[in-house]
Amino acid sequence: MNSLSDDEVLRHLTQVRGIGRWSAEMFLMFHLGRLDVWPAGDLGIQKGIVKLYRLRRPPDKKRMEKLGEAYRPYRTVASWYLWRLVDGTAGDW
Repeated sequence: MNSLSDDEVLRHLTQVRGIGRWSAEMFLMFHLGRLDVWPAGDLGIQKGIVKLYRLRRPPDKKRMEKLGEAYRPYRTVASWYLWRLVDGTAGDW
C-alpha cells in the first residue's frame, strides 16, 4: 500500500465491505503517514472549520473541499490542529 497513491489506496480499501471513505482516510493518515489527506466528511474537521472561521453552521461538501485547498500539501496536519481546536487542547502545546 505504501507505493500506491492516496486515490488508489482509497479505491482499494473502500472495496472491502464495511470500510468506507472515512475509515480509508484515517488509514492513510495514521497508518501510512500521508500528510495531504483532507477528511472533509469528518464531523470533528467540520466543527473545527466552524470554530476557526466563525461560521454559523458547517459548510457543505463543496465548500469543505475548497477550504481544504488552502492547507495543501499538509491537509493532514491542518486536520490534526482542527481536531485539537474542537477538543479544547489547541493551546496545550
